[in-house]
Amino acid sequence: MAGHRPYPDTASLLAAADEATYDLSAEEIAEALASEPLPSLPEDAYSAAHTALNAAHAAYEAKFGHVFVICLDGVPEHEVLDRVLEDIRSRLANDPHDEQAITRDQLRLLARERLKNALEGARL
Repeated sequence: MAGHRPYPDTASLLAAADEATYDLSAEEIAEALASEPLPSLPEDAYSAAHTALNAAHAAYEAKFGHVFVICLDGVPEHEVLDRVLEDIRSRLANDPHDEQAITRDQLRLLARERLKNALEGARL
């Protein structure tokens, strides 16, 4: 992406980021996931929720060999726990090939969100 700078506008930058994500190899996805934090629970989540989420994360990592990644952009805070648990349980049923495609798409969405936030912060 850096080799194509400058980008004329935000839409062009985000399109280039999307395109770069589609071209990620399995090794590059693994590298990106190695530094990706787990989705966190709201401060007031009850301890059983922490236990359920920890168990789901462990099952996911055991099956797919990497952390669970999900973009929660636009999800109201009071729905985060339910969304994460629902998605991780649903995605545990995927085969590794299908899950790799979903993971790649979630990384793309996270990158877009982070780029937008960085651009908004730079305009301050």
